[in-house]
Amino acid sequence: MYKKNNKFIMLCLIIILLAGVASVLGIISGSKTDYRIVTSVRGEKYKMIASGLYKYNSQRMVAEGIGWDYFTLIFALPMLLLLLPRIYKNSLRAKLFAVGLLAYVFYQYFMYALGWAFGPLFPLFILIYSFSLICVIWIISTIDITELSQKINDSFPRKSIAFLCFFVAVLIFFMWLKRIAVGLQGDLQEGILLGQTTMVIQALDLGLIVPFAVFTGIFIIRRKEIGYLLSPVLLVKAIAMSGAIMAMLISAWIAEGGLDITPFVLFLIIFIISIILGVKTFQSIKEKDEK
Repeated sequence: MYKKNNKFIMLCLIIILLAGVASVLGIISGSKTDYRIVTSVRGEKYKMIASGLYKYNSQRMVAEGIGWDYFTLIFALPMLLLLLPRIYKNSLRAKLFAVGLLAYVFYQYFMYALGWAFGPLFPLFILIYSFSLICVIWIISTIDITELSQKINDSFPRKSIAFLCFFVAVLIFFMWLKRIAVGLQGDLQEGILLGQTTMVIQALDLGLIVPFAVFTGIFIIRRKEIGYLLSPVLLVKAIAMSGAIMAMLISAWIAEGGLDITPFVLFLIIFIISIILGVKTFQSIKEKDEK
């Protein structure tokens, strides 16, 4: 009776394999410290990696990428692998958790494909983010949203989730608004373009993450059925994203000798709160075998 889940389980396995390979290759190649000082066409001086798979990227970007790769390899991919037996048995909780992890993987490799300098891993990045998006849509298509809303009990932390959604949206908006304003005024060192022609991460966050968080918060406040689907997905993605960002900041600290304390503390708080709300949310979802 569970054979209908086999196809996207196989796709998940392919994603795990491809992302695992990309993470390992990135960690091995990115750990090299061979760089040279270059000046971008905009006149910005920065350290550029001179060899390896991440050649032509700034040292800061590569250091941050290693943090992402470690987190993906150690947390996101093993968690997704552990969920597959439960997905095979048609667990609603497992499907929602998997969608959150796959959304994280999609974001990471979509960002890599657009933001990293063109290199040997470019085709692999495209495969991973496209397969992840397909799998997200595929799994969601098997979930009855009306049935899901009926399976959620009164312990669902509706107001807390909405508050977190709006907090994250406001935090990201103003954090990147300052960076964009400074960059447009011509201060490239403070804008931190690091040789890039545009602000890829800021574009993705403001165009994808902020609207996703805002509309999830609105749907939950208004008790819309779609909000009960988006909330657990957002919480899992928030856990993965904040964890990856902390790993990124630690990796950059090791490479450059300075830790950005303020963002680290903010994302640590988001990480902890997301875990607490995530546990409460998934506990509030009734599975078929529960009474």
